[in-house]
Amino acid sequence: MEKEDLRKKVDLAFLSAFYGGLLTEKQRHVLSLHCEEDLSLGEIAEEVGISRQAVHETIARAAARLNDMEASLGVAARFRRMESGLEAALEALRQQEYDRAERILSDLLALDQEDNDGL
Repeated sequence: MEKEDLRKKVDLAFLSAFYGGLLTEKQRHVLSLHCEEDLSLGEIAEEVGISRQAVHETIARAAARLNDMEASLGVAARFRRMESGLEAALEALRQQEYDRAERILSDLLALDQEDNDGL
């Protein structure tokens, strides 16, 4: 599998963790088989009982829905920023760089407050 294809599958699976509940059951199932089980379109078509073209269209619609939700809400991007910041703060603490850790945590709290104020 090409690196780009793998990255797309991982990104779709990641977005699905946040917004998968907004997809239809069929979209969730097909996307799971595609991203998590790494089945081919033909294998998914056989499993679900639809054509390869229908599998492709289902994945495309699900991906568009997930990307639209992320563009509107940004929950996955916020999660990544928070996770990255927490990892940086932990690393600063391990290196006994307490001032840097405090700045990072303060920035994360400010980011969290901004996000909460926007709700």
